[in-house]
Amino acid sequence: MATKTRESGRIRRHARVREKVRGSSARPRLAVYRSLTHIYGQLIDDTAGKTLAAASSLDARKEKGSADKKSEQAKAVGAALGERAKKAGITEVVFDRGGYRYHGRVKALAEGVRAAGVKV
Repeated sequence: MATKTRESGRIRRHARVREKVRGSSARPRLAVYRSLTHIYGQLIDDTAGKTLAAASSLDARKEKGSADKKSEQAKAVGAALGERAKKAGITEVVFDRGGYRYHGRVKALAEGVRAAGVKV
């Protein structure tokens, strides 16, 4: 029997969600990846297989230069991703939480995107 880890469980949950969630050019998929120190968000058109916009806490750190709490960084990443989506003409996205709970940093990123005026 294979060892079940937290990461392998997340990957299984993400695979289940990905069977149902698809992004298009009109309504791309907002994919979230969360590491221990950073958070990443991408807007993906699954029909064309292209990333339309992306943002991460690495970008926010370079711009701001301060060490906020992780949830505040996630909200800033969401706001940056929302602004990039607006520039690309995207007003509505499908949210893919990546197998993570909709809680904490994942929720803060989604709220940051909503605050920028994109419907999640």
